[in-house]
Amino acid sequence: MRRSNKDRSESMRQALMDAARTLFIEKGYADTATPEIVATAGVTRGALYHHFEDKRALFRAVIEREAEDVAGEIEASSTSGSSPREAILAGTRAYFDAMARPGRTRLLLLDGPAVLGTDLMRAIDSETAEASLKVGLATLLKGTRNSDKAAMLAVLLSAAFDRAALAIEAGAERRSCEEAIAALIDGLSG
Repeated sequence: MRRSNKDRSESMRQALMDAARTLFIEKGYADTATPEIVATAGVTRGALYHHFEDKRALFRAVIEREAEDVAGEIEASSTSGSSPREAILAGTRAYFDAMARPGRTRLLLLDGPAVLGTDLMRAIDSETAEASLKVGLATLLKGTRNSDKAAMLAVLLSAAFDRAALAIEAGAERRSCEEAIAALIDGLSG
């Protein structure tokens, strides 16, 4: 069965993103050249520029896919019938699981802000993992003294999650980070 042009095009785009991800992790953004990316992907340079304006646009696509994958894992962790607190704690575990994928912390928390800038990275986070956190916190804090602060608390807590992921990557005990996040959550809703 022949694949459609659309299927071939999407397959080529994914191959470029997969190759770029591997090289960005191995060598970093600055030390990864587009000829290496196309060679690793097994496509032409023209194919790269057909799908992406430049290396930065390809990097952004990789970052957006990573952020969407993290958000998807968090969303998949929620179970119906669990309390808002338990849903957030399940999301916490899912976030740390997702960030444990080799290279993801570097891409999303180190290289992403350095290459794309903090404003764009905040916008990407706001549309992905942080969006789930905002919903969860709004539900958890409904009717409490902090209910009107849920959106800003989500921004701050999201930063705490990221710092914890960096700490875990550097060797901190994951369980301690999870317990600290739980303490923060309990302090907000108490």
